[in-house]
Amino acid sequence: MKDISIIGSGYVGLVSGTCLAEIGHSVLCVDSDREKIRKLQDGVVPIYEPGLKELIAKNRKAGRLSFSTSVKKAVENSEIIFIAVQTPPRENGEADLYYVESVARQIAQLMDRYKVIVSKSTMPVETGKKIKETIRTYCSKDIEFDVVSNPEFLKEGSAVEDFLHPQRIVVGVETKRAEKIMRELYRPIRAPFIATNIETAEIIKHSCNAFLATKISFINALSNLCEKVGADVEEVARAMGLDKRIGRSFLKAGIGYGGSCFPKDVDAFVHIAAQKGYDFELLRVVQKINQFQKENFVKKIKKALWNLKDKKIGVLGLSFKPNTDDMRNAPSIDIIKTLIKEGVLVKAYDPAAMKKARKIFKDKIIYSSNLYETARGSDALIILTEWDEFKKMNLERIRKLLKVKIIIDGRNMFEPQKMSRLGFKYICIGR
Repeated sequence: MKDISIIGSGYVGLVSGTCLAEIGHSVLCVDSDREKIRKLQDGVVPIYEPGLKELIAKNRKAGRLSFSTSVKKAVENSEIIFIAVQTPPRENGEADLYYVESVARQIAQLMDRYKVIVSKSTMPVETGKKIKETIRTYCSKDIEFDVVSNPEFLKEGSAVEDFLHPQRIVVGVETKRAEKIMRELYRPIRAPFIATNIETAEIIKHSCNAFLATKISFINALSNLCEKVGADVEEVARAMGLDKRIGRSFLKAGIGYGGSCFPKDVDAFVHIAAQKGYDFELLRVVQKINQFQKENFVKKIKKALWNLKDKKIGVLGLSFKPNTDDMRNAPSIDIIKTLIKEGVLVKAYDPAAMKKARKIFKDKIIYSSNLYETARGSDALIILTEWDEFKKMNLERIRKLLKVKIIIDGRNMFEPQKMSRLGFKYICIGR
């Protein structure tokens, strides 16, 4: 068992800290948000993530997991300190590392013996060097320390499973001492352990997310061609996915990617490359395609309904993906805001994200208690998130509730022929 602190108890920090406690370590999760820490101490989990609430309760009861607002306590009591603070994008796409520097400075001023400082947040390549320089600058004592890059590969909706049963563990280190400590830390988890230098580990994270965003954008671009020639993008993707060199994952045409990782990391990668004198043109096109998908979806709605002003549209799904309440960069935001500007009365339902949506849309949309209430009296029903609940909805009941039998599906959840037989005008992506 190792004594670990996680500074930053947002999505990455809270999941990582809880799972490290689950594999037997003593973990202190720290955050400057006093209200968040108070809720966590009271057993209230601020994010929606399957299985997380139960693991937090289990490990708090076992005495392996605790919460605090004190960075001082975190540094004094831990051998390994994870930095998991936010790295929000600036307007130019560059990652804002203010919080990373602030934490590194505090660690430097407080540490009194050897520490391993681990960057867990997604940080641009060469951030490890800057953390190391900051600690050396602000540490008044001659204390040994190591900086490690340990990027996370957590998918919202399956983050606990991803942490405990990962496809790989990546650590960027400079010394054998740090590598040994990180190997011992993750010993209970059976997965390939990849040790590299710090810069390689940092770039691996951005590379993975940028590639997956590119794969999504490729199939989305292809969906537009399929529509023009009468092909079915779902069948194309299925055939492509059977090629082992390609694979089926992330070949799902839709309204574009969102969330806290893909948009931010693609933007940051483009900016990093530009700073080093390389125009990552491929990723700039990925960005363009992703924006186009949202705009094109609104065009589909306009074409189906002619004039949008004073129309009532039901929206199913607000979060950027199912099994999460995360609204960050969700395609629904741009689409709904455009509909509101066009004079549409929007009724919306999401199984988990409506509380967060209220902070974004305020009282500009109507929040329904269930998917059937959303459909009731609507001129069209649009699907923006592929929740299982929507896949299982009673389509006969939906047809009777809709004022106009139109469903515009941004996630290709149903078969067009079946929807036509049921009496719907069904509009989807690339089919």
